[in-house]
Amino acid sequence: MFRFPLFIAITLVVAFGGGIMVSLYALDATQGFGAIKLGAWEAFPELQTADADPYAKSHRARAGKLLYGTAEGLAFTASVDDNGDRLNAACTYRMSGQTPPARLWTLFTSDNSGNPAAVRAGLPAALNSWTVLRNADSSFTIEISSHAKPGNWLALPAAGTFRLVLTLFDTPTAGSSGVIDLAMPKLEKIGCGNA
Repeated sequence: MFRFPLFIAITLVVAFGGGIMVSLYALDATQGFGAIKLGAWEAFPELQTADADPYAKSHRARAGKLLYGTAEGLAFTASVDDNGDRLNAACTYRMSGQTPPARLWTLFTSDNSGNPAAVRAGLPAALNSWTVLRNADSSFTIEISSHAKPGNWLALPAAGTFRLVLTLFDTPTAGSSGVIDLAMPKLEKIGCGNA
């Protein structure tokens, strides 16, 4: 007597549970279409517009983060270095060059979900265009490591993989079709461990 209703209940749980899990996996797998890749850096210029694809809109709704308007800002992320190797907190990296024109830019480390990485208290977890030390030609060099470095230094979490998030605010490139022609800072691995 209870066999048939139990079979229906199990079928519904599997169907709804499987559908939800597949949907969450699809949202975590991508931020949408239309990515622009410049060296190690990747951006989604249409992510915050009305023209965004359905995956980007779903990702945006699920994340619940404040988004920038088309001309307000553009966020670039790097999960690999210029050689294509995954960023790892056990290694030391050097970011050098210049950013595209912007009134302000920020740089911070994040975990693989896009949340700010957990760095020990008192260590520099973020840098911006107002606090970075520059060379005479307006270029800069930032050492990214879990160990203190002289000059511009961005601290890393104790272990694991991470992402770098470079956000350009009030930049003419955010609303421009010339994003592909931008020169982004180089991101190179210096060494791993004590090397």
